[in-house]
Amino acid sequence: MAAELGGSQISSLLEALPGIASVLRSPVADSLVRAIRAAAGIGEFTFEDAEELIRYAVRRGLIGAEEGDRVLTDVQGSSKVTRKAARAAKTKPPKRPDKKPPKKPRR
Repeated sequence: MAAELGGSQISSLLEALPGIASVLRSPVADSLVRAIRAAAGIGEFTFEDAEELIRYAVRRGLIGAEEGDRVLTDVQGSSKVTRKAARAAKTKPPKRPDKKPPKKPRR
């Protein structure tokens, strides 16, 4: 049978094992951080992050399951469009100014 840890025991464990907090970190926290970074334009927010946040909101009763499904459908549809636009932008060669051929030296 697994022993349960109390609050003070968890705090002691976190202090005793540096780095364990990052291992035990919630996937919801990671998704929130990525959402904030993406909103600031310095990171990427994936469909999996949206899915994690929607599942959390449904579990906590913040939104209904039907609304969560609708939001995920919207996000999935918009992410396909965004991916296509990003892929198209990456494949286009950079525009270069028209270069004139070098002048031939006069004799």
